[in-house]
Amino acid sequence: MLTIWGRKTSSNVQALMWCVGELGLDCRRHDLGHRFGGLDTDEFHQLNPNRTIPVIGDGDHPPLWETGAILRYLANSYGTQRFWPRDPVHQTEVDKWAEWAKINVAMAFTVPVFWQVTRIPKAEQDQQAIEQAVTTLENKLTLADAQLSQHAFLCGTDLTLADIQLGHVLYRYYDIDISRAALPNLRRYYETLAERCAYQNHVMISCEDLRVP
Repeated sequence: MLTIWGRKTSSNVQALMWCVGELGLDCRRHDLGHRFGGLDTDEFHQLNPNRTIPVIGDGDHPPLWETGAILRYLANSYGTQRFWPRDPVHQTEVDKWAEWAKINVAMAFTVPVFWQVTRIPKAEQDQQAIEQAVTTLENKLTLADAQLSQHAFLCGTDLTLADIQLGHVLYRYYDIDISRAALPNLRRYYETLAERCAYQNHVMISCEDLRVP
């Protein structure tokens, strides 16, 4: 059984937990971070000197941190050929889109858009900066929209690790109060993900306790 440290409202923890759910793995998760605290303890420092979540433990292996590395570990250890191909060319295709989604979508959304909308009072928000950040984000999302015009998922007919890295962002992207571009293939893709039980259980989680009035 995996042990996971990190609160369920963390987007990185959501990506990890969605992956765990899709792979059908048993786990025990401990709430840490934000209102739960615990990241500044000596015990957690031994798990991750960066004091960030998520962290996982798997049997007698050393604790693992950094979400992308954790996801690849799980894919290598427990993923099927469809989720994480063993052929280097096909695997790199999946990994390419996974890295692209992490760097160009998740990082462009979380702080510049999501935090600005949820963690700053409405009256104090810089709407021009938010709109510019959304435009920058959507310039990248158009690439996913084009890819998804040809495939059901990012890399073909099956859900892969790449979809975990892109898809976990989309619930919040479509949930928060922003103006969005018409990206029909991305919207269809999101609606497909939203039908999956693991996505509903681990990604489609209210972020109300992260908001400021």
